[in-house]
Amino acid sequence: MKIKFFYIIFFALLSIQNILAQENEELKVTTEEVPVKKKKKKRERKIRPYEPLAPARAAFYSAVLPGLGQAYTKKYWKVPIVYAALGTGIYFYIDNNNNYNRFRDAFKRRLSGFTDDEFYGNGATPRISNEQLISLQERFRREKELSLLITVGIYLLNIVDANVTAHLQQYNITDDLSFKPKINFNEFDIRPNYGVSLNYSF
Repeated sequence: MKIKFFYIIFFALLSIQNILAQENEELKVTTEEVPVKKKKKKRERKIRPYEPLAPARAAFYSAVLPGLGQAYTKKYWKVPIVYAALGTGIYFYIDNNNNYNRFRDAFKRRLSGFTDDEFYGNGATPRISNEQLISLQERFRREKELSLLITVGIYLLNIVDANVTAHLQQYNITDDLSFKPKINFNEFDIRPNYGVSLNYSF
């Protein structure tokens, strides 16, 4: 109750002061000349015309030669990444294939009755048994197939990346259509006016 009473007295004193101030003072409006700085002309960006076939062309180039689509879209820094990823996948495929062939050839020779393979050793018992040779063959065959799938996935990702980059390069980012939050001040009492404007320039 005391707080409400305090607010009532406070607003009453403020309103009386405003009324007395308006009676005593005349309304004076003065204008001053303010030098206006010339705005620097913005450097206009060259907008490339829209090419509907550019994404398809970039994807085709990347399908023919990996990295060529990235060069077409002028993203040259992506070309070494594409070749490093593809090279890594191909390296693991070849390495796993060689290991698979080594263990398969040794197993075939043992089935034929030979004991001179590199995994047999010098003793009477082999270092790696036939069951282990079979299990190692299966392991390296699985890893060979997995590395082949990953390499094909990287190749397809290279095509998709070139296509998406070409699409995004044609996205219009000019100031013709812009959203800019702005605070305007009232010219008479310098109170801020809040609002949102959407501007489109032709």
